[in-house]
Amino acid sequence: MYLPRLRTRLARFDVPLVCALLLLTGIGLLGAYSTGGEPLLHRQVVRLLVGSGVMVALAHVEPGNYARWAPWFYVATVAALVAVFVVGSSAKGAQRWLAAGGFQFQPAEVAKIATPLMVAAFLAKRGGASRLSVVVGAIAFIALPVLLIGYQPDLGTAVIIAVAGAGLLFIAGMSWRLLAAFGAAGLASLPLAWYGLKDYQRERVVTFLDPDQNPLAGGYQVLQSKIAIGSGGLYGKGWLNGTQSHLDFLPERSTDFVFAVLAEEFGLLGVAVILVLAGIVIFRGLWIAGQSQEPFGRLVAAGLVLSFFLHVFVNVGMVSGLLPVVGLPLPLISYGGTSLVTTMAAFGIVMSMFSHRRLLAD
Repeated sequence: MYLPRLRTRLARFDVPLVCALLLLTGIGLLGAYSTGGEPLLHRQVVRLLVGSGVMVALAHVEPGNYARWAPWFYVATVAALVAVFVVGSSAKGAQRWLAAGGFQFQPAEVAKIATPLMVAAFLAKRGGASRLSVVVGAIAFIALPVLLIGYQPDLGTAVIIAVAGAGLLFIAGMSWRLLAAFGAAGLASLPLAWYGLKDYQRERVVTFLDPDQNPLAGGYQVLQSKIAIGSGGLYGKGWLNGTQSHLDFLPERSTDFVFAVLAEEFGLLGVAVILVLAGIVIFRGLWIAGQSQEPFGRLVAAGLVLSFFLHVFVNVGMVSGLLPVVGLPLPLISYGGTSLVTTMAAFGIVMSMFSHRRLLAD
């Protein structure tokens, strides 16, 4: 009785994907303890348990429900983004958080799920993105949260949602001509975008181009991060033995720059393990998207996996000095409750597409 029931429950989950997710969160716990000791570790464990519960619950939801709930979820998320400007709390020059029940959360993180769901439901109902009117409508759904998040300001999250949305349009069949036209329009608007940036955001771009120009101010983070990564060598200095983090040379070491901490402590081999696990997550997520029988399921899974890929790509690029610093966490590894729970929730939705496929196959 018990074994058949267990097999039925396990059939709802893609085992390689779940194992890769759990291993990445395990590495994140090592990073949390290394950068903040037991207090950070305990808080992150609680968040991991919450996120795992959310992932399991969402994996059991029938995908059609997500399509029906998408508009309501999207409207609620946009309302939360607007509420940030009215009753939100500020930190480090940005107003991004809402308080609820004694907890703080970032609606921008929730928008990373709500926006792909809304766009996927919109495109699937209209047979893809082959018509200009459909493309314009989808862009409007993408642009609203992007503008609200960018104004907080949270440029990194806004860029992730915008690029993931563009990827969804391409997957849904948007023509190369339209893609090229919107790409050209985006490039043409870069000078205007430059004047719309905050002073510290412009400084980050200048620092990216020449980090040695101001090594004690704008370039400090990137230079210390590169020192940490380089000093790790092949095998690393050992867990808890990283000098850049434990001697407080590396800012934001538990959140945005935790990759540099892990690179110093575990070396190139440790970094390779992280990237391989992230690659497994991306590959399995895209495989699930390809196996989905419904357009909505394919688009949602692909959009959520694309968002995860962009997070990893941008975070690793910025801590390595290959991209400007935009303040994005490393998914599943950086310390932070909203990011961890929403990432696990996103893969719970992806897992729902997998379990639905299995049920149809049976």
